[in-house]
Amino acid sequence: MGDINRVVIVGAGQGGAEAATQLRTRGFAGEITLVGEERLPPYQRPPLSKKFLLGELEEDRLPFRPAEVYEEERITLILGHRCTWIDRVGKRVRMDGGRELPYDALILATGAKPRALPVPGADLPGVFTLRTATDVDEIRPRFTPGAKLVVIGAGYIGLEVAAVGRQSGLDVTVLEAMPRPLARVTAPEVAGFFLDYHTRKGVKFVLGGKAAVIKGEGAVRAVGLTDGSEIPADIVIVGIGVDPDISLAEKAVLAVGDGIVTDRFCRTSDPAIYAIGDCASRPLVHYGRTARLESVHNAIEGGKIAAAMITGTKPPDEELPWFWSDQYELKLTIAGLFAGYDRIVHRGSMEEASFACFYYLGDRLLAVDAVNRPAEYLGAKQVIQRGRTIEPAALQDMSKSMKEIVAATR
Repeated sequence: MGDINRVVIVGAGQGGAEAATQLRTRGFAGEITLVGEERLPPYQRPPLSKKFLLGELEEDRLPFRPAEVYEEERITLILGHRCTWIDRVGKRVRMDGGRELPYDALILATGAKPRALPVPGADLPGVFTLRTATDVDEIRPRFTPGAKLVVIGAGYIGLEVAAVGRQSGLDVTVLEAMPRPLARVTAPEVAGFFLDYHTRKGVKFVLGGKAAVIKGEGAVRAVGLTDGSEIPADIVIVGIGVDPDISLAEKAVLAVGDGIVTDRFCRTSDPAIYAIGDCASRPLVHYGRTARLESVHNAIEGGKIAAAMITGTKPPDEELPWFWSDQYELKLTIAGLFAGYDRIVHRGSMEEASFACFYYLGDRLLAVDAVNRPAEYLGAKQVIQRGRTIEPAALQDMSKSMKEIVAATR
């Protein structure tokens, strides 16, 4: 471990918590300080737009581990504070209030910030983004049966919120600037399935529409569109994407692009500083390009890799990117990245809400979207991870199980 005796981790989300835990697991005996902006110890974010918003998960079940466990493992938690400056020469991080933390190795796990809606009235009471437990605490009192909810943005978060809204008895309208939901993350066939499913559940969609103004006096009353029409609203939730929180890295003159630029081992342009999770842009070894991923998988993997590099232990082999989304009774699981595909092979039945779409580029299997089909998700993930592919005809043969199909690729 060389001369590394003090590690500071900026950002107490999934990646930061994983890095701290992995440092101890991998034998690091020095000081670990984990700094987070929120009041809660590191907690799960995926349930925020699902079970936590629905009221099926209590706040005390959100944290990965109780705060006492960090104390037992000699991990110093500093919560409710933001880091404002990095002195790369002196190897110190300054926090709001002026306190400075010396480091030998620094891990940036600053995550991403929700994009604000750039229209008049976006600051009215009743207009929210959904990124933190505090956001949900503020939204919940307005999530009452019959209330008119407008969700702006039909990505994963937007559709999850729409589903919870309908399950809670709200009148839900989704406004999306693109011609279909999930346009940036999945194929038209899969997007069409989710559009139809939500519509049958009572969600109204305005596709190809853009907000021009949020109307109201003292509280939101309606969303005005660029075509002059209005959507009545008692509550508006904005889910138009996130931007990586790179402000600290920019001020420290680290290499940045769409995220803090790192190598395969999460090292930034400063050898003493690592970046992981939503804020980092790193090589995707399965696809031969560099990109930024917003996923639990990426945060966990980054934490493991950074801890391995700091402790001089073996880093894990990079996993194929994976994602998931829960909407009503639907479990969407995604393995791989579909960008660049030129054909899709279907397996299962959309009518029965049990199917998988396999994305190919030529003969190469790139990714899979599976709805209520865990075997197809896991099988495709294994195959792509190994750098292999599956003959499309094999997938269309429903007499064979996915396990059999995967075994035949070995």
